[in-house]
Amino acid sequence: RLCCFQVIKCRAAVAWAVGKPLSVEEVEVAPPKAGEVRIKIVATGICHTDEYVLKGEFPNVDFPVIPGHEGAGIVESVGEGVTSVKPGDKVIPIPLPHCGECSFCLNPESNYCLKSHLSEPQNLLPDKTSRFTCKGKKIHHFLWVSSFAEYTVIPEYTTVKIDAAAPLDKVCLLGCGFSTGYGAAINTAKVKPGSTCAVFGLGGVGLSAVMGCKAAGASRIVAIDINKDKFAKAKELGATDCINPRDFKKPVEEVITEMTGHGVDYSFEVIGRADTMNAALASCNMNTGVCVMVGLLPSGSAISIDPMLLLSGRTWKGTLLGGTKFQ
Repeated sequence: RLCCFQVIKCRAAVAWAVGKPLSVEEVEVAPPKAGEVRIKIVATGICHTDEYVLKGEFPNVDFPVIPGHEGAGIVESVGEGVTSVKPGDKVIPIPLPHCGECSFCLNPESNYCLKSHLSEPQNLLPDKTSRFTCKGKKIHHFLWVSSFAEYTVIPEYTTVKIDAAAPLDKVCLLGCGFSTGYGAAINTAKVKPGSTCAVFGLGGVGLSAVMGCKAAGASRIVAIDINKDKFAKAKELGATDCINPRDFKKPVEEVITEMTGHGVDYSFEVIGRADTMNAALASCNMNTGVCVMVGLLPSGSAISIDPMLLLSGRTWKGTLLGGTKFQ
């Protein structure tokens, strides 16, 4: 199971500095060290978080960097001591590690890990070195995944082996987008059968939240977006009502409250804006309503809310990758 110890030259989309467009470059990818896996990335999704990286709005990212955190591929080689995967295995590199040893990993109700980027930046591999070089310069990793490269190296505990028959161009979305939206409904909100839901934002993650609400048995799912072109797909995936806030002269939370009587049981903000987060919170019923923050606000943002929205009993929760335990 030892790797072949060869440097691979391949293409990658490199972000050289904040505010600069991605540049496709030839990069060198070093072989995996002990406990590491080198993967040939076959497919990658594009998440809005990657756009935040380019704008400098995602916390603690070092440049130059290869973004991308939603990929799928095939194991090319493994470092010493790696036992969970072998060359040829289909895998998903996960942007949320599972070391299996920290207090969060050992908590059955948690999907966090103390080795994640929010606790310990993942701009370099655990030994504090990079496996990427370009034009003689060190290139940083992003969330240890860096799926905007044809080959990447990640720790074994951020690698999940998947079924050999899985279509990589589809399951790459399990690495972030689908799992985040669907899991927000199933794992974080724990939507109950017969309940009412509102989903703000109908991108890939929002549509996945709609699917999660439907799978959980919600009786009514209100989908909200300013782009009416998304409504047909939302209804196809389970939305019962679609509304455009720009069609009304009153705040959208008032519209939803009137539609549902006292507000929905569960609301999901899947955009990443302070104003829609307030609207989503106010859209759920004042006593037992649960609002889940799924969208990511730019680093350093602050939200101002009316405390009465919470004092009356509402629950406001955040979710990290939909509460999914990827391993």
